[in-house]
Amino acid sequence: MVLFLLRRTVPLPPDEAWRRLTHWPRHGDAVPLTRVTASPAPPTREGTLVVARSGLGPLGFDDRMEVTVWRPPADGGPGLCRLEKRGRVVRGWAEIEVLPEPGGRARVLWREELGVRFLPGALDPLLGAAARAVFGRAVDRLLAAA
Repeated sequence: MVLFLLRRTVPLPPDEAWRRLTHWPRHGDAVPLTRVTASPAPPTREGTLVVARSGLGPLGFDDRMEVTVWRPPADGGPGLCRLEKRGRVVRGWAEIEVLPEPGGRARVLWREELGVRFLPGALDPLLGAAARAVFGRAVDRLLAAA
């Protein structure tokens, strides 16, 4: 398992940064060869199931996640979403936290503990580097796109 943290400060109000980061189907646009679905239909709430299908054709896997904490930013306070990974291949959790910053900006913290079943622990440094690169690029794309 690897643990990593991504930090971004963006010129967006917290509620807009939150909206961009938690619109689940857009994650598929931000991560190559991935399609993301959520059920039940929006709005997201605790218990929502998010599935990221990564792969090409029949060669792929599902990253199944359940929203266990759902607190959108409100009244000038922070927002927090926690997803527990429940798949057969991908394990761990992810948290998306959006905090207000002076000047109407938002600070985003993306924390994730990630494990891939059958991947030896000796490869954790490689997994961590790849995860930081892929998720860092995805967060940047999600926050940049309207």
